[in-house]
Amino acid sequence: MARTLMPDSGVRQVQRRTVVLLSVAQVFAGLGTGATVSIGSILAVELSGSTAWAGAVATVMTLGAALAALPLAALADRRGRRIGQVLGLAAAFLGAVLIMLSVVAGQFVLLVVGAAGIGVGTAASLQARFAAVDLADPEHRGRSLSAVVWAVTVGAVAGPNLIQPGAAVGVALGLPPVAGPFVISAAGLLLATVLLFIGLRPDPLLLARELAARQGSSAGGTQQDPPRGETPPSASPQGRPAGSLVRGIRAIRGSRAAVLALAAVVGAHAIMVGVMSMTPLHLQELVEGPAASHAGHAASGDVLVIIGFTISLHIAGMFALSPVMGWLTDKVGRTETILIGFATLITAVLVAGFGQTSTVAVAVGLVLLGLGWSASTISGSTLLAESVGQESRVMVQGVSDMFMGVAGAVGGATSGLVLSWAGYLGLNMLGGVVAVAVLAAALLTLVPRQRKSVAG
Repeated sequence: MARTLMPDSGVRQVQRRTVVLLSVAQVFAGLGTGATVSIGSILAVELSGSTAWAGAVATVMTLGAALAALPLAALADRRGRRIGQVLGLAAAFLGAVLIMLSVVAGQFVLLVVGAAGIGVGTAASLQARFAAVDLADPEHRGRSLSAVVWAVTVGAVAGPNLIQPGAAVGVALGLPPVAGPFVISAAGLLLATVLLFIGLRPDPLLLARELAARQGSSAGGTQQDPPRGETPPSASPQGRPAGSLVRGIRAIRGSRAAVLALAAVVGAHAIMVGVMSMTPLHLQELVEGPAASHAGHAASGDVLVIIGFTISLHIAGMFALSPVMGWLTDKVGRTETILIGFATLITAVLVAGFGQTSTVAVAVGLVLLGLGWSASTISGSTLLAESVGQESRVMVQGVSDMFMGVAGAVGGATSGLVLSWAGYLGLNMLGGVVAVAVLAAALLTLVPRQRKSVAG
């Protein structure tokens, strides 16, 4: 016998609970990435003994996120959001432990492997924003997505500033001071993993699909009710099983809006990672002189404070105003908010690049960089979710996150080379070129729509 449909009030209650739960988990998970982002490049230089490896941590983190994005999405497509979130955050917990051990043992390889684990957690955290809209009303998708993105603020901003308190924890545990922050990071990631494992029930994706199937059945459709706890299988027109990379790419290629959305989130991420990952090294050189960064020794305490504060401001820019970006996405428009985001990114690289000799200007540029990333990612992600069919949506989201990770990995890998060849100004100008290209594409998409409006 078919069960009665869940009333709208019950769905809204589950949606609110899901958003709150994901948000709290993001707070704890943010602690795991904040410290790694802040001192990753410095640890890489210290453990490897060469500035050529300065971008290794950022590269491996983003590459790990890229490689994990599609498998985690395929897992969510088959078994729901909960299992993908739990496995991703568990990998990040192990990564934080390995980074801590790399400092203790002085092993660069452990640092790299640990960074890969943090990257898998990043992929899970990115997909949490899509989990927030599985049950959301269409007119509130931007708001729901931005709420989870905003929750990262507390943990991610606190992460870089745990350097000094973490050092005290490290000393208390008999560890090197720089290993201390990763003890706190590991604890936060473990809490987030347990929280989602216990609390993310019912699974929002499974419930959304079950409700859609039952509504179709009640309306006289041919779709059969799936067994309790299972989702109806989906396949591409060519018979490929759900989880096919080709299926996701074809769905994106079939929609101009989806292509623009993908370009927005990928371009913004590449610019942000490329500039942000080299900023700590640039600040160390700016404060202590060029010989300090090239010598490969650890940064002084004062420099770590400046770096931690600057990265905290940058991460605050990325997440603190996420609700505003969600509101703009819902009220002003998806494409219009993409335009705002990339105009902000262009301003950011101009301020940071031409103000490279001032720690204040660099900090202001990093804040603007975060704001531009926030507007572009939230609006682009919302547009992407709306631009493809329900049967392909989860895999398209995974493809998007995979390309984001690849772009970030390329940005992190090349940023060190660009910094050594063209300096911090050249690095920022390269980011500006990418931003101008995506901005132009968004404008070209918007103009035909405005012409149709005038003609109507």
